[in-house]
Amino acid sequence: MSEKKFGLIGHPIAHSQSPALFRAAYRGKYAYDLIEGAIFEDSYRRFLKEYAGINVTAPFKGDAYRMTDIRSRECERVGATNLLLKTDEGIKGYNTDYYGVVLTVLSAARSVFGESVPGGFSELPARPSPEQMQKALGGRLRKALVVGCGGAGKAAAAAVVDMGLETTLMNRTAGKAEELASSLGRDSIKILPVSRFAEAVRENDITVYTLPVPTGQEDLLKDCFSSGDRKILIEANYRDPVLKDILDDIPGCTYVHGQSWLLYQAYAGYDLFTGEKPSLELMAAILK
Repeated sequence: MSEKKFGLIGHPIAHSQSPALFRAAYRGKYAYDLIEGAIFEDSYRRFLKEYAGINVTAPFKGDAYRMTDIRSRECERVGATNLLLKTDEGIKGYNTDYYGVVLTVLSAARSVFGESVPGGFSELPARPSPEQMQKALGGRLRKALVVGCGGAGKAAAAAVVDMGLETTLMNRTAGKAEELASSLGRDSIKILPVSRFAEAVRENDITVYTLPVPTGQEDLLKDCFSSGDRKILIEANYRDPVLKDILDDIPGCTYVHGQSWLLYQAYAGYDLFTGEKPSLELMAAILK
């Protein structure tokens, strides 16, 4: 086993699948620990003392962002980090939640449109540029709805905007959605109340749902899809999804479980730690 160690900071994290994913990615070559603690500063000190790099999960992504010396482009776009890496220049922060959305969207698009969507994971890097994202998408999706403007929603919104999609934000608090739209620098971003959820799903090609609770309009969703007009709905919640039982097997709807986002955000970050490409196939097998 390599002397380099990696881990996950967050609270609570006993349920995390990250250690199993990381072991599968490299067949156990590297150590990966859960760094559990309710106080960010204590866990951060452990990182500085013992670890080459760490993933960061709730509730510490904002704390981690503030502790970085260098921030990647997507990290700045989202305003949070879920990966910290020691470098010769200092602590660098990344946000692989952003790339988790990108790769999940591209994977879902290929499942719907097949080879008519150019590119693929064999041709794409784990962290594609906006130009590479847009080329891989091939113009097959035009309009995206992001429901929820918390941490996951911010990553999703930045990702779909950078993929060139016309974007609508929806949040229980309009001010938070307006703040996010302003931070992304796009005056064209549309903002709607959650009371228009079903209507907005019908109007958009793809929906990214990041709320932990229902909107109250779930009984209207079945009328939002038709077999002749395929739409994609990605749910962030992989532990207790809100929409899975409603949307599974509805003609016209491609429902994507939050485990896909979990898988791809991990895949997008692991080579930053090790310099070696992780095995996506072995990681996917763990989640199955």
